[in-house]
Amino acid sequence: MKIIGITGGVGAGKTQILEYLNNRYGATICQADKVGKKLQKKGTECFDAIVEYFGMDILDEKGELDREKLAGIVFTDNAKLTALNEIVHPAVKEEIRKKIAMEERRNTNLFIVESALLIEDHYDEICDELWYVHVSAENRKKRLIYARGYDSKKVDDIIAAQLPKDMFMKHCDRVIDNNNTFGETEMQLDRIIADL
Repeated sequence: MKIIGITGGVGAGKTQILEYLNNRYGATICQADKVGKKLQKKGTECFDAIVEYFGMDILDEKGELDREKLAGIVFTDNAKLTALNEIVHPAVKEEIRKKIAMEERRNTNLFIVESALLIEDHYDEICDELWYVHVSAENRKKRLIYARGYDSKKVDDIIAAQLPKDMFMKHCDRVIDNNNTFGETEMQLDRIIADL
């Protein structure tokens, strides 16, 4: 089984690439974000640790994490972002390791881990290759404003909190340029898969 890590800044189009790899090549997709959300549900160890650190103010009326409120806190305070990551990310990585072991027993050919923090969290330890989805900051900004309705400042804050392009380039085995039409991206993906 090939284990591929896919990363890139927010708004790079990673979701569309994952859908293509799943539909065309039957890849099993594991999104670290979704794993993280599941591990932060009320009553979990991660949830308890987050509430202990950030206080009850980050809960909504149902007693679940208010993600908007939490994001507002951590995206403007690096120390708090680091604290949140130290609670959540080791648990996410452990859960992903379990999923990989399960897929190996099922004889899966291609397992894709998608995470914005593949490099920071050292996913190179569990992946055969890391792929970087590159889109210019300008294009990412347009996509986020158009597709997600974010305002310009929110987009700038999110982009500023992520690794610069040269760090992605330095740590990743392959670069997928997703600046143009998705048809061009598909051709790149087909070549990479053939090469695997």
